[in-house]
Amino acid sequence: MNPPNMQITQLKDKIAAHVSHPFLAKFIADPVIDEDKLVILTSIMDHTNLSPLKKEKYIITTMLVQIALDTHDHVTLSEKEDEPETIRTRQLTVLAGDYYSGLYYYVLAQLDDIPMIKTLAGAIKEINELKMELYYKDVESFQEFLSSLRKIESLLIHRVAGYVQKTSINDMAGDWLLAKRLLDEKNSYQEGRFSPIMDLLSKRQRILESSGQAVLNVEQMLHNQISHVEAAVSQMPIHFNWLKQYIYSAINQKFYKTHIAEEG
Repeated sequence: MNPPNMQITQLKDKIAAHVSHPFLAKFIADPVIDEDKLVILTSIMDHTNLSPLKKEKYIITTMLVQIALDTHDHVTLSEKEDEPETIRTRQLTVLAGDYYSGLYYYVLAQLDDIPMIKTLAGAIKEINELKMELYYKDVESFQEFLSSLRKIESLLIHRVAGYVQKTSINDMAGDWLLAKRLLDEKNSYQEGRFSPIMDLLSKRQRILESSGQAVLNVEQMLHNQISHVEAAVSQMPIHFNWLKQYIYSAINQKFYKTHIAEEG
């Protein structure tokens, strides 16, 4: 195992330790740590002059915020009367998201880092506002929908990159994170699992004809998006070589192999 991979593994273990809670573990699934966002954040921090302690704390706290946002995204709503167990799981999921979000305050408070707390708090506010617009605003086109989704997926990393003044990979990160989100949502939908984005697209009669059309639109966009990502990665500076290799490998594993398997 090379050093960058070891670093990512160690960070994942530390993040998992922060979000581990014995009570929550009895009723809801462990939160998923988005490795792609973790890798991008780590690459950004590795090219700053911050102390090793600050680099690690910034990565961990940003990922805690991401986990909180992702957890809240998976709170399902129903118009019918649900079973008590379903209601309890939903309530605990909301509380879990709040708990994970609160952890970043605690970690940064230990560093007495008020500016970074404000940066993350501002990003949370912006992302939640973007989500409200995405879910409740009557968007005019599929492209407008994707543009909003791209902002939601990348804004947290963009704000942190801006804070540490390392924004050279922002565009690539935005393109890749949008592609990854589309692929994850499409896979969840096709496997019968809850997909917030596919569910929302299926209800948007103004821009789509049916749930089947939603899948076709996402498929087409995925092909275009992956081409953009590959072009952007090829232009990255050589000092991001490990990140370049990671993204190329992720594209191959998550997109090309999956696509070939579906066609075969």
